[in-house]
Amino acid sequence: MSFILNNFLKIKSDISKFSLKANLVVVCKNQSIEVIKPIIDLGHLHFGENKVQEAKKKWNLLVQQKKDLQLHMIGRLQVNKANDAVGLFDYIHSLDSIRLAKALSLYEMRLNKQCKYFIQINFENETQKGGVLEKDLYDLYSSSQVLNLNVIGLMCIPPKGQDAKYYFEKLENLGKKFNLNLHSIGMSGDYIKALECNSSFVRIGSAIFSN
Repeated sequence: MSFILNNFLKIKSDISKFSLKANLVVVCKNQSIEVIKPIIDLGHLHFGENKVQEAKKKWNLLVQQKKDLQLHMIGRLQVNKANDAVGLFDYIHSLDSIRLAKALSLYEMRLNKQCKYFIQINFENETQKGGVLEKDLYDLYSSSQVLNLNVIGLMCIPPKGQDAKYYFEKLENLGKKFNLNLHSIGMSGDYIKALECNSSFVRIGSAIFSN
């Protein structure tokens, strides 16, 4: 298990070389709390999950015990899971439709809770990925403002085999147009490039948990 902490500390060191403001979201899909706990015990607060049901089973009790933990929903979010997502997560990185925005707004009012949102962009209209098309971003962002959602930035996952930095720079420029200066970009294979493009949150799992 020591290799996990070594990987974690190396990535934290990499991040600190670029920015004192960038955050590491430790992506915990398919990892048990027992595996994650050494990182929690170091005082790390930001953890990400891809699936709502897995996150509920894993984190429900722990977030009640440790109030300063910050949970991030980084996977594609279905409208029928919006209620549970608002109840559990502090950040949702995958806002990608007006229909989802309406559901999230409704459950925020019912639960008297406000999350922080990244709008996910699907630059190349990849059908296997979530995300709003670039041409539809204005409508989604405007609707989110009307619905009082706290949209803090943009997120993207570059197409496989393409130059990740090209898409990170594209997202950074889009953010400037909308005055959204926080960026959820960078995963295990490309987080250095993301940090070079002023990433605010890098989402890293396999580079931490793989030996």
